Amino acid sequence: MKYIQKDNNIIVWQNDFNLNETLDCGQAFRWEKISTSFDCTYKGFYLNHPLTISAKGDHFIFHDTSEQDFLNIWVNYFDFETDYGKIKKLLSKDKTLAKACEFAGGIRLLRQDKWEALCSFIISQNNNIPRIKGIISRLCAHYQGFPSPQQLALENIDSLSFLRAGFRAKYLLDASRRIANGELDLGEIAAMPINDARKALMSIKGVGPKVAECALLYGMYRIEAFPIDVWIKRVLEQYYPNGFPEFANEYAGIAQQYLFHYIRSLQKSTTQMA
Repeated sequence: MKYIQKDNNIIVWQNDFNLNETLDCGQAFRWEKISTSFDCTYKGFYLNHPLTISAKGDHFIFHDTSEQDFLNIWVNYFDFETDYGKIKKLLSKDKTLAKACEFAGGIRLLRQDKWEALCSFIISQNNNIPRIKGIISRLCAHYQGFPSPQQLALENIDSLSFLRAGFRAKYLLDASRRIANGELDLGEIAAMPINDARKALMSIKGVGPKVAECALLYGMYRIEAFPIDVWIKRVLEQYYPNGFPEFANEYAGIAQQYLFHYIRSLQKSTTQMA
């Protein structure tokens, strides 16, 4: 990574990074694409830190960002210190993964907050991205920022009716109360052996295997976690009937990101050609 400070902006040159692929791939729900003169621009948040970021040619612009915030918040959030070129080279030993890496190789795994990611993927159950974003937007507007477990633990089903989250509200309450009272510690869960971490997360009402994997991958940077939805299930059935390649298990979560977008693109192309 190379960067310079220019006026109130940070200008960044970063390999293996595509803004659209990273911020519009379903791993985070507080980013919105806005119209500007740049190649693309997004406004969003990490917890309660706002950011407007643009892509222009071979560089990225972090608007109205101090060098301190860039180095202390955004370098880690966008995982700029990880060599994705090295990871893709390893994954590309497999033919299908090689095609997936080539297709969507600009995706980086966002290092999200543990609590926010857990809430987000509890909300994501049986839901679509516009509705997920709507619920999270109403939640943040109500609290003037993303609420802490302690804040949310004081609510009840009736007081959360403004979210229009349906059955998910009771799951949010269970998660917040168990974290607020110390029964669960997300920091401790993040450091557990992966199977123990899965079990701990699934002790929360409404948290099944997929939500647990998403919380581990996107909120705790457990890159060996491997969320399986309908698209990834198709990938496994079609390309890996004998099991996912063992050599890729270390980076399974990152591989999953590439595979997800690759298989969806193939499906879309097939549909358009039919």
